[in-house]
Amino acid sequence: MKKICCVLLAMLPLTAFAYSIDVQKQLNGLSIDYNASATDNDMASIQVNNFGHTDAVCKVVFNNGPEAPRTRKIEVLAGKHTYASAKFTRSIIKMRIDLTCTPK
Repeated sequence: MKKICCVLLAMLPLTAFAYSIDVQKQLNGLSIDYNASATDNDMASIQVNNFGHTDAVCKVVFNNGPEAPRTRKIEVLAGKHTYASAKFTRSIIKMRIDLTCTPK
């Protein structure tokens, strides 16, 4: 019994959720950086950083495949950062994010 428990505990890290995230960006000359992350097995998020001197308006489209894409519009002030996230009804296998930013 102890051996079975040890094997199950050893396999526990294998059950952690992780999926690949592809980001397509169109920054239109702005000094924008991003950090996409897997928040949960059915939720994704992106942090958008504006290192420039101009405020930006960004459109973020989260696409999980068979489900309808989730669109978020965010305003990122100069020198600040903003988060956007999307929750889906199914577990995410591969996330595709389209990030389009324009000057305000």
